[in-house]
Amino acid sequence: MNFLAHIYLSGEHDLLKIGNFMADSVRGKQYQTFPLEIQKGILLHRFIDSFTDTHPLYRQSKHRLHAKYGHYSGVIMDIFYDHFLAKNWSRYSATSLEEYAADFYALLKEKHSWLTEKAQHMVPYMIARNWLVCYSSLEGLEKILFQMDRRTQQRAQMHEAMIELKQFYTEFENEFFVFFDELELACQEKKANLNQQFTHASD
Repeated sequence: MNFLAHIYLSGEHDLLKIGNFMADSVRGKQYQTFPLEIQKGILLHRFIDSFTDTHPLYRQSKHRLHAKYGHYSGVIMDIFYDHFLAKNWSRYSATSLEEYAADFYALLKEKHSWLTEKAQHMVPYMIARNWLVCYSSLEGLEKILFQMDRRTQQRAQMHEAMIELKQFYTEFENEFFVFFDELELACQEKKANLNQQFTHASD
């Protein structure tokens, strides 16, 4: 899962969103240095990654890319799944994607001091290029893949995966719908468990 899914799966809690958003730049037990709600967001992010990587439908989707893109097939698939979430946003949220994205960008500015250095560096590019809304169109998606190519010194030519996306579009989308429903339920349980875990820890 990429940025949009991680943020959405955090629910309505701002600090949970912040933790989930920047979790990739927090190593090991470093998460314990943050406020409790950000800690929960980081742990939720790790749960989402683990659930996703081992889920048979996600693995089935990723398998179509593996021969050509190898290690980067997972990176590409995360972006593809964010595309299907953005494209079908009204199925998951009553708030428009544009408004949701604008609210989150405002949150990032407000909580800037809590972000890791890596996240602080990335945020201006994310906002300027409106990544969260870009996911919704094929044109925007291709731009994001080109940007990923630049960040990896063109090692995988990830933008070429638009060919596979168009070729297997229906299969990818149907797999996403079933997978994401299961992931959403799993995240609800995980958030409840984290709340219980942190409540006990503070007793």
